[in-house]
Amino acid sequence: MVKLQLSQKNWLKRVEHAISNGNVLMIENLSDKIDAVLDPLLSRAFIKKGKSTYVKLGGEEVEMSPDFKLYLQTKMQNPHYSPEIAA
Repeated sequence: MVKLQLSQKNWLKRVEHAISNGNVLMIENLSDKIDAVLDPLLSRAFIKKGKSTYVKLGGEEVEMSPDFKLYLQTKMQNPHYSPEIAA
């Protein structure tokens, strides 16, 4: 399991690594605004090429492992997120 916060250094590289290796990724301490770089992942804007699935993060396509799982955690009692994120 990979745990990270969006305030850490090199968080995007760690996200890409977790996606391609099929790790469980937990992003902790989210505020009410989530970095726009994660939008394709959160809205499930996946790209299918042959038998492989890709997601575009930060301008580059990252191959997704079928074992990848994403969990988002916040300390806010009543967060207001868009419907894509809430689902």
